[in-house]
Amino acid sequence: MGHIISFSVDSTFADGLDDLIAKSGYQNRSKFLRDAALKFGEIQQRGELADMEKDEMVEGHLVIYYQHAIEHKLLELRHSHSLNVTSYSHSCLPHSHTCVDVLHAIGNAEQFRETIEELQNILNVDKVSFVSAPVRDTGCC
Repeated sequence: MGHIISFSVDSTFADGLDDLIAKSGYQNRSKFLRDAALKFGEIQQRGELADMEKDEMVEGHLVIYYQHAIEHKLLELRHSHSLNVTSYSHSCLPHSHTCVDVLHAIGNAEQFRETIEELQNILNVDKVSFVSAPVRDTGCC
């Protein structure tokens, strides 16, 4: 068990917290608050991708939902020099009739922004999301 941390909130916040946790898909209040604090801290520390300095190095995952017709464009992206794509995964989502690719990539913020904008403007790309990796000075890798 980790450390127990408590804090005070107003009654309106307290009344809605469990509802917010459930709607977010969490079953554990501590995990929800931990993840929310980490996300907030990361945004405070680095900012959103759109606000980062263009040369700031970023590592994370691009999640691309699309229809089959554009697979060749994603292949070009994986082999281009715009981002260093180090891992790639493809899945078919039969319930939503959609393909999804997850690319682990490293590059500067400007390269990520340009790549995301390019992907968003390709016909038959339904959605592009970016999840940045947390920044640590030490760790497992």
